Amino acid sequence: MANEVLIPFQDQQKPTSHSPVPEGLNLIVYEQKIVDGFDGIAQTRNTRYSTATFPDAFTATSTVDTIFVCAEDQSQKKQSWPPVEILEAQSSSDKVHVFNSQDVVPSFPSEDSKLRATSLNIRRGGNCPNSLQVLEQLLSERDTLQLHLVSPLPATGSSATQRVISSFGEQSNIDFSHCVYREESTEAASSYIMRSEASGSRTLVNYNDLLEMTEDEFGNIARGFNPDQETWWHFEGRIPDTIQSCIRLLRNVLPKATISVEIEKPGREGLPELAAQADVVFYSRSWAESRGHKTPEQCLRVEGHQKASLALCTWGEDGAAGLSRSTGESIHCPALDKSGRDISVIDAVGAGDTFIAGMLYGLICHPDDWTMGAKLGFAVRLATVKVQREGFDGLGRDMLGTEIGGV
Repeated sequence: MANEVLIPFQDQQKPTSHSPVPEGLNLIVYEQKIVDGFDGIAQTRNTRYSTATFPDAFTATSTVDTIFVCAEDQSQKKQSWPPVEILEAQSSSDKVHVFNSQDVVPSFPSEDSKLRATSLNIRRGGNCPNSLQVLEQLLSERDTLQLHLVSPLPATGSSATQRVISSFGEQSNIDFSHCVYREESTEAASSYIMRSEASGSRTLVNYNDLLEMTEDEFGNIARGFNPDQETWWHFEGRIPDTIQSCIRLLRNVLPKATISVEIEKPGREGLPELAAQADVVFYSRSWAESRGHKTPEQCLRVEGHQKASLALCTWGEDGAAGLSRSTGESIHCPALDKSGRDISVIDAVGAGDTFIAGMLYGLICHPDDWTMGAKLGFAVRLATVKVQREGFDGLGRDMLGTEIGGV
């Protein structure tokens, strides 16, 4: 390895796709992903890169705190469409980190020591951008939804903000006009993770100087929509108290709003109360098991849903279950390869986010022409396709013709 060098990211000097490597050396980068998979099992994947310039794949991009989707003015459209709907998802800026940097080291270093990392991975994290990316792929020309992003971001002209925007691709139609830009900040939230090969421990150091979006800022956004619109708002349950305030505001400002929430992290206070305020609830397997539930159906039957007309729970390799409170109908859809063969998991990062995107697509774009079983089947199959590939590219294309679901 004498002719190789591993160049780490540092705050003041980040390599880019145009950063030259010292003459006579090859740049060696190992991408290592350690994630909680769709089936709840931690997985590790390594990819080795050797290039003459820093690969574009390692340009740091950003997670976001809030996303929503709204339909364009139907009076300007020739296509037929159900009533105007809005999708919104919110997470906490002090929990979701824009730049996730993970160094793998032989052992945890002692204080004031020097240690060479064996690999480095920098990537975008967070649930909301993953779901938004997949949802955009699923929309067809006849689906007149306009995607918007709402999030606290650094200064408008900062490189960090530009990386957020560019991370969605040149062909994306996402609108960023509703973002809340913190002009006093130039860096986005970051999480630095050091994983020891000797013990397997992971030490996290978080940094974030971005102010969270306030309830007043959120209210100003919500009040920008017509209260006569039928709207759909989806929240990621990271800051339950704040989200409950936002939900109460939505109930008053947009009385026709439908609200869904994701209940994911075990042990987070306020999640049961948050679920009780929603019309649709998404439960994770890890949260359900932390409450003592052995099956997704048990979770859906036992947990109280004061308002929810629909509750869903993912269960990894066993697929997902849904329970309609209005009809009492319980549906289960296993995770199967389309040919019926065993699933070969390649990359489970974001599979749960993909499932949510699939369900929201069915609920928003096919509210009447798909049965609940078809919607659940489509979402499970979408997540199953996702875990069998790296990333999210091509999911929408490969799901064409499968819209009938998998009942």
